[in-house]
Amino acid sequence: MLYLSYGPFVGSMGQCCLMVDGISGGIGMGKDGKALAPLRALSILFLGISFVAVPFWSRAEECGAARDFLTMKLSGSGDPIERALEMSYSGLDADFAKGVISLPSGASLAFLPARVGVSGKALMDGATIGDQFTYLYPLAFSLEERKQSFFDPGRVRNEAFFRELYFGSRSEARKSLAKVIYRGQSQSASFLVTRKYCMHIQLKAALEEIASHGKSMDRFFTKVGGSFNWRLISGTNRLSSHSFGTAIDVNTQLGKYWKWTGAKEGKVGRYANEIPQALVMAMERRGFIWGGKWNNFRWHAFRV
Repeated sequence: MLYLSYGPFVGSMGQCCLMVDGISGGIGMGKDGKALAPLRALSILFLGISFVAVPFWSRAEECGAARDFLTMKLSGSGDPIERALEMSYSGLDADFAKGVISLPSGASLAFLPARVGVSGKALMDGATIGDQFTYLYPLAFSLEERKQSFFDPGRVRNEAFFRELYFGSRSEARKSLAKVIYRGQSQSASFLVTRKYCMHIQLKAALEEIASHGKSMDRFFTKVGGSFNWRLISGTNRLSSHSFGTAIDVNTQLGKYWKWTGAKEGKVGRYANEIPQALVMAMERRGFIWGGKWNNFRWHAFRV
């Protein structure tokens, strides 16, 4: 799985990073288009967007060992977004010069760049493929960047793009599902996720790493919030990432969700995080982003 996050920071072209199976190799792009030193922050591409992609696997039955996205690097030359998309999704061909992305499904979508002057909640309405690269997902275990209004890397998604990458209907998605189990010392939990792009392999590796840290992790897997569920995001007409089998929620009863604070969306203040760094890193290593780093935080949410 490979994530690229790219997006303008303060109106500039900004940075582009690659996240693969966990940690990132990344490059910075200056205004002159030249590569800068590797970045510590990882940008997530659509997965959840942000994209979760599996670079070297084209079909679930071809899955090998889980990939470590924190060590993979963006290879090749040319536009970093094009390269990341093509590395991430076998069969995808991106040609931004022509303004088109040819998808593994055989469909073609227009590539429209990030919209100028559109930000905040408006960015999620009618998002272009380019809009998905607006925010960089930080790999540092810090909640400082989330203080920015609507700093929610992975939430801005072009639904047509995801439907073509993953599934156009509930029945298609259900056919792809696999059960992945967390097996702790005193607690177990099961999740239904897609086999497409080897997501089930990635999640299995992440949960095994988390369980290896001992019984202290088990409380995060009691009363889990769920996984596959073909549904709309509450209050919108947009599909949730749960619809594609690319998201899981750990223990929601521990109570860290911005809507439960009474705060106004985009103006959510500090919160008392309890999710340990080891758990977050294990998930990021395998290509997931954590909703705890969002301004509109979802402490229990992990997405690809």
